[in-house]
Amino acid sequence: MKAALLTSATVALTLSITTPSYAQTAEERGLEIFEQVSAQNDGFQDSTASMTMTLINRSGKKSVRRMRAKTLEVANDGDKSMTIFDEPADVKGTATLTYSHTKEADEQWLYLPALKRVKRISSKNKTGAFMGSEFAFEDIGSQEVEKYTYKYLSEEQLDGIAVHKIEAYPTYKYSGYTRLISYIDQERLVSLKTEFYDRKDVLLKTLTLSDYVHHDDKNWRPARMEMINAQTKKSTILEFSDYKFATGMTDKDFSSNSLKKLR
Repeated sequence: MKAALLTSATVALTLSITTPSYAQTAEERGLEIFEQVSAQNDGFQDSTASMTMTLINRSGKKSVRRMRAKTLEVANDGDKSMTIFDEPADVKGTATLTYSHTKEADEQWLYLPALKRVKRISSKNKTGAFMGSEFAFEDIGSQEVEKYTYKYLSEEQLDGIAVHKIEAYPTYKYSGYTRLISYIDQERLVSLKTEFYDRKDVLLKTLTLSDYVHHDDKNWRPARMEMINAQTKKSTILEFSDYKFATGMTDKDFSSNSLKKLR
């Protein structure tokens, strides 16, 4: 028995010396989880959806806008996306176009029908409010993994759901945020909540994503997003419906010149 124990101990010691350690750092684990979140939504080609935006001021007064969203998946870079406003009349025809990038600053354009011209948004001015909402222009592009560095914080429970709590730091030097804290559903690998901290590292706003639908058994999409500004007490709700995938759109559908031709 002693010989057997000694042999087992020798084998264990040998393995501990010859086998490399694969323990992850907090940075490596955070990055790995966000890569998994991103990978499970790859391959959708393109998508369209109907959207309702509800703006709520600090006294609770609401205003509603109706829009359409289009997205084109781009290999080895960020997605291209477009939002077209249909109602009410004072914003009808307004449209935004975003070329998200993994390493460079996103490119964005805004079409204002009253002026009949396309305005390019400066890469240094993405902190401005998107059409009066609590979403910034910085928020509306695809959130590519490479735009941040990461740090895994902890495993927690959020409304009874096991989540990964991960901190992300923007690599974009003109970002309006010092850091974001995301809560990722451990089972579905979707984001349930993100906290945004301003340049003074004070909580600015919180985004809650809910009512996820698993389209075609491969693409998770939230039917509802709510962004609450902790400093102004204003909020914006986005509701999505009528998702369609692989509709056949191409780069031609996402040119800045096409903004003027939208109906």
